[in-house]
Parts: sequence; C-alpha cells; structure tokens
Amino acid sequence: MTVGLVVADDHPLILDALEYLCSQEDDLEVLARCGNGREALAAARSLRPDVLLLDLHMPDLDGIEVIRRLREEELDTRVVILTSALDEREALECIRLRVPGIVLKEMDSQLVLQCVRKVAAGDIWVEKDSFSRALELLLRREEGMQSLAVRLSDRETQVMTLCVEGLSNSDIAERLFVSEGTVKTHLHNVYKKLELGSRAELVHFAHQNGLV
Repeated sequence: MTVGLVVADDHPLILDALEYLCSQEDDLEVLARCGNGREALAAARSLRPDVLLLDLHMPDLDGIEVIRRLREEELDTRVVILTSALDEREALECIRLRVPGIVLKEMDSQLVLQCVRKVAAGDIWVEKDSFSRALELLLRREEGMQSLAVRLSDRETQVMTLCVEGLSNSDIAERLFVSEGTVKTHLHNVYKKLELGSRAELVHFAHQNGLV
C-alpha cells in the first residue's frame, strides 16, 4: 500500500529534502508540498492524505492550530509533527490533540521514514523526552488545580485563569457577563487567598504551578 503524504515547512530547503527522501521510497508518495500552515490545511482538506508531515513552527498558522482545525473538521488525516524543538507546553498540547507522531529535525532521516510508516499504520511515534516533561507538567497542573479548588471558588478560578491568559479586567467582565467591579472583587479575593500582591505575581504563581 502506498502512503499518500502532504509535507509542510516554511523552509524550501527542508521541503526539498523531505520530498527527495520520500521519493526514494516505493511505498511513499508526496501529493503536495506546502510552504505555510494555510496551504497545509487546504491540501489536507482537498487531497485527504494518509499522513500530513507538518512543521510545528510556521509564521502564518502554526502546526498546533492546523491540527486543531483538522480535528474540528473531523478529517481523518494522521499528523506527524516535524520540529527543531518542542517545549513541554507544546508537547502537552500535542497530547490533548492526540497527535500520533512527533520527530525532531535533528534525528536521522530513516527515523523520519519509520515514523511516517508507523503513524500511517495507526501506531504512535513520539519524541520521548518532550513527552516525559509534558506528562510531568500535566501532573503538576492537575495537582495545582486540585489545590485551587480547595482555596478558590469556581468563579475566582475562572477569573484567575483569564487574567493569567492576559485579558484585561474589562475583557474578563465581557467574557463572563459580569461587571468590571465584580472582576476586581474576585481578583482581590484571589490575591488575598493565594497571598499574592499583583498581577505579575499571579502570572508567576500560575506558571510555577503548571496552571498555564
């Protein structure tokens, strides 16, 4: 069986290398090459490849957002993320989106081919170090949320989360359909209960406890 591929990377040299690598294999066929995330998404929609070999970091639409949209549209193309670096939060997002394949660009080219074949066959191939760190972060976040559930009300937790995401008080008020004064009251309670003195300290607390 021939595996149909779409390859996407914003570096032409990488695209050339991937296309050449796959062209040497009898069971792999490159259906399209894409220079950005929007092209990759369009190709996945129109060509329905078995595997989308996707760069994680692209300027217009990053790999995570491409995968998120594929999931929303329930396309059955399986994704292999190809990246030069993967931090624990990106790895965590890949876990949430059930990405079956992740390889680093520094790996041997034969490992890339093995990964593509494994993923096309329905298996999982991931970069272990990043996923180990992501699982640690996931556990830390779970512990942090359990601790917050004891100390904060559900609404205070909502306000804290939106605050840490960078929303202003007025934006939070609009999102939660409450007054700006109510948001300020909730934030005051959060600061008091967590023994924090400012928004900056709250952001630091959230990162330290794996909450974002």
